[in-house]
Amino acid sequence: MPIVKPKYHKRPWYFINGHFETIIPSLFYEVNDVSYERERLELEDGDFLDLDWLRNGNKRLIILSHGLEGSSYRHYIKRPAHFFSKKGWDILAWNNRSCSGELNRLPRFYHHGATEDISAVINQGLEGAYEEVVLIGYSMGGGMQQKYLGERKTDSRIKGAISFSVPCNVLDSADQLRKRGNRFYERRFVSKLKEKILAKAEVVEMDVDGIEGIRSFRELDEKFTLKIHTEYSSADDFYAKITSDQFLTNIQIPLFIVNAVNDPMLGSKCYPIELARKSETLYLEMPDKGGHVGFTMPGNQWSYMEYASEWFIEEIIPSH
Repeated sequence: MPIVKPKYHKRPWYFINGHFETIIPSLFYEVNDVSYERERLELEDGDFLDLDWLRNGNKRLIILSHGLEGSSYRHYIKRPAHFFSKKGWDILAWNNRSCSGELNRLPRFYHHGATEDISAVINQGLEGAYEEVVLIGYSMGGGMQQKYLGERKTDSRIKGAISFSVPCNVLDSADQLRKRGNRFYERRFVSKLKEKILAKAEVVEMDVDGIEGIRSFRELDEKFTLKIHTEYSSADDFYAKITSDQFLTNIQIPLFIVNAVNDPMLGSKCYPIELARKSETLYLEMPDKGGHVGFTMPGNQWSYMEYASEWFIEEIIPSH
């Protein structure tokens, strides 16, 4: 029954609720002292992914997956990259298509269920002489790696996975974002995605008819995503097939999910409580506070996410 007793309790005094815990770090936090080495990974479909490395000749590798409209340069990625590179790990922080600072060649973008790309990244990482690999994903990146792990038998060197602020049920998360107090997040994400899509349409032939009037994720998926990813018949079919919670029971390695109760982007179905109670490998922690990819600690350069990851890596993964 791996329900983990919450260990994150004290947030900065001015973080009065989950919105402050989410928005302030997202808008204002920066991390210096991280200098990546970039590698371009050519994909079989003719497109590419940009991978950012911190290599120190270690035998252990952490692969970091960012959230929606994030990148390897977001604070929540650079911070664990810095933290674990000082503790004997090599780091591979990868960028989804058109998230690296350069638009990709093909119309295709990315989404929560696009495990072909994360699979290519992990395979590239496994080509190194690593004895241990741990996956850490944030928000969408956590869902992508969960779906990846549940879909296939993985290399024995992948020892465990950690996910923070994960919309384990994509439709439930989308419904949460439509609530009156949370529409800010949906509008912000949709605006950024529209801007990127329109920029790409200037250099790549794409059907963007009607996109400027889009105001919600569902509209975006119906009027754009389904045109690019034709394997889905409708928005509901898309959400049903990409959501990661249906794959959790298939995951054979230790998986740690940390979802704050006050996360404004997660609905009740994003907390797989019953699955965790029955599982020997799924660990779930639900702190009352933390927001979405927040978990800020007063007077500390690290967040709770780095310490929680270290605890799971050092204490739990070896016990399996």
